[in-house]
Amino acid sequence: MTVGLFIPCYVDQFYPGAAIATLQLLEKLGVNVVYPPNQTCCGQPMANSGFEHLTGGCNRLFIDNFSGFDYIVSPSGSCVLHIREHLHDDKRPAEAKEVSHKVWELTSFLTDVLKVESLPSRFPHKVGVHQSCHGQRGLHLSSMTELVAPSFSKPGSLLNMVKGLELIELDRKDECCGFGGTFCVAEEAVSAKMGKDRVADHLKHGAEYITGADMSCLMHMEGILKRQGSKVKVLHIAEILNSEG
Repeated sequence: MTVGLFIPCYVDQFYPGAAIATLQLLEKLGVNVVYPPNQTCCGQPMANSGFEHLTGGCNRLFIDNFSGFDYIVSPSGSCVLHIREHLHDDKRPAEAKEVSHKVWELTSFLTDVLKVESLPSRFPHKVGVHQSCHGQRGLHLSSMTELVAPSFSKPGSLLNMVKGLELIELDRKDECCGFGGTFCVAEEAVSAKMGKDRVADHLKHGAEYITGADMSCLMHMEGILKRQGSKVKVLHIAEILNSEG
């Protein structure tokens, strides 16, 4: 199995530790990983702002970079969802469709493809999980509390394999953090208030760390925590699953 590692631009620029942890974790699990060096933005910011018609170059570059892999794995639910639902190329429609069907978010890949049942990791801390909206509602990484259906969480199941880690229970475990990509720019006040509410739930239950599958949401909450002078830290789930304590 050969996997193409898709690293979102904001992770590459601001949180390279999440990318490195993803690579190391996959390699520990016996996966052959290749990082295409010419990759760049997947086009999601433009599409979410109403300019999907300008993402042709991003689409073509993504197909060029990631054609030929068995799977494409990324530590970002929102970027994966964008590629799955919006990747297209009028000149290469079949190739675009094939590539879009091979893209997987990291925790889903670990649970659904690799079917990981144990991890050699250790992280002796109290951790709160933020279920990002794109991952939860678009990729079905976890159940939604408003549905009368069995409860599940792919990130949660993986974190329960980490030695010493204590998962905290939240009052509103699938509440939006307010980031929403360009929403946090267009609706700054609403976004900030939502983020404060999300952070408060974790603090109330004693979290030492807040984790999740989308670094963008964690970045939003990290800014709020720092402005509040909190000692609580954020870490991408890959960094915890890859940790040796």
